Amino acid sequence: MSDNHVGELVELLELERLEDNLFRGQSRDIGTRFVFGGQVLGQALSAAQRTVDPHREAHSLHAYFLRAGDINAPIVYSVERTRDGGSFSSRRVVAIQHGQPILNSSVSFQVPETGYEHQISMPEVPAPEDVEPMPAVSAEQLGRLPEKTQRWLGVDGPFEFRHVWPRDELRPAKRPPYQHIWFRLTAPIDDTPSMHQALLAYASDFHLIGTATLPHGISYLTRNMQMASLDHALWFHRPFRIDEWLLYSFDSPTSQGARGLARGSIYTRDGVLIASTAQEGLIRVRPD
Repeated sequence: MSDNHVGELVELLELERLEDNLFRGQSRDIGTRFVFGGQVLGQALSAAQRTVDPHREAHSLHAYFLRAGDINAPIVYSVERTRDGGSFSSRRVVAIQHGQPILNSSVSFQVPETGYEHQISMPEVPAPEDVEPMPAVSAEQLGRLPEKTQRWLGVDGPFEFRHVWPRDELRPAKRPPYQHIWFRLTAPIDDTPSMHQALLAYASDFHLIGTATLPHGISYLTRNMQMASLDHALWFHRPFRIDEWLLYSFDSPTSQGARGLARGSIYTRDGVLIASTAQEGLIRVRPD
């Protein structure tokens, strides 16, 4: 099943070309109420990649989520070729559904070159083999949840996640606003760097804004909770493989005004910092 899920996700991110700068993508229902934000990020990056010289690699993506996406309708991605310079290329991508933009994003690409290097150290955490997989939610617990949530919690997806400090999303306890999660694609893919980047953009949306809920003893399953990504930033630093273990290290410096901010650093298992993320999200409790 893992090979099937990975193949479906790769196909989802490859997109259909409609015109030189126009692409169409389908959606995958993974149990979220609306289109998963990581899917739109990955597809927007993929659309931009298709308009750039393949020797130029994405180094940053900045996006604003404008509207919730309809899982049952295709998404059209319109790419503006903003600039192609001697070393850098810039693209603007608008994701459109039902005639309305659901995401605005900018992607910057660079010709690979050498320069000064430094990085912060990876946190000291157990190796992925020493971290237990998350236990499955019992059939009894699933039966008490909405159908969409059952699919989200019960799906055998294309990524495997291992939480260094697990928590029960159904009964979350208050704890400091940081966490570490090992993850990887569950089946190998080819060596194309652009696809590994698009898949990382997809996965980078998992668990990020949830970090801002940790000090408050709430989760996306809390009654009357409304959570949504507002914006997302992703920087690629060094080469990596998405089908090998990566450590996603999160922290949330602040939440206020029904918004929470979360940041992430992504490392290879031998401590190489390959990407950084940041996201602000809506965290709102609706009145009864």
